[in-house]
Amino acid sequence: MDYALILLQQLADGFAAQFGPDCEIVIHDLTKKDLERSIIYIKNGHVSNRQVGDGPSKVVLETLHSDPKLLKDHLAYLTRTADGRILKSSTMYIRNEAGEVSYILAVNYDITNLLAVDRAIKSITDTEPTKEDTQPEQIVHNVNDLLDSLIEQSVASIGKPVALMTKDEKVSAIQFLNDAGAFLITKSGDKVSKYFNISKFTLYSYIDVNKNTKPGKQTDETI
Repeated sequence: MDYALILLQQLADGFAAQFGPDCEIVIHDLTKKDLERSIIYIKNGHVSNRQVGDGPSKVVLETLHSDPKLLKDHLAYLTRTADGRILKSSTMYIRNEAGEVSYILAVNYDITNLLAVDRAIKSITDTEPTKEDTQPEQIVHNVNDLLDSLIEQSVASIGKPVALMTKDEKVSAIQFLNDAGAFLITKSGDKVSKYFNISKFTLYSYIDVNKNTKPGKQTDETI
């Protein structure tokens, strides 16, 4: 019997009851290495429109791709749903006795209405316009959507369309995807190669170039 999972489910039920229907609690199972169906328990799934059996978020890929010893809980950051609602999210890594991450407990609180109230108050109290921060990361439903989102982010990190990228810029974009764990997704190499108009051999050579020339990069990102 997995007492850690039982405890996590108990906490999920308690958090959902405490904070109400706007608070989604998600448990990702990393023990089975099943990226297609990492969500094994969810409360208030209507917040992100996900359910048991759905795929991982970006943070799950990064967890599988990173050194467990360097991972730290990521608390109180912003994410967004496909329909544009803003969530305040926290990601907690649950480890086994060997120090490996077995589960991820994620809390996503829908603060869209609270932000609307906050903006209304600021419109009265502020004397100068405020600037928007970087856009919250979108929560996706499956690995295909996640890969599409990561590819878009990799292109945005370069700041120009693929057709205008130099070789070095494509290498940097591929490094972004590699750091994010994109190549843990089945057949991702085929899609990335086609998108960047390079062969799979070239793709692998770009990844090897990054391994040999770029210092290890640790991420401390999200869900």
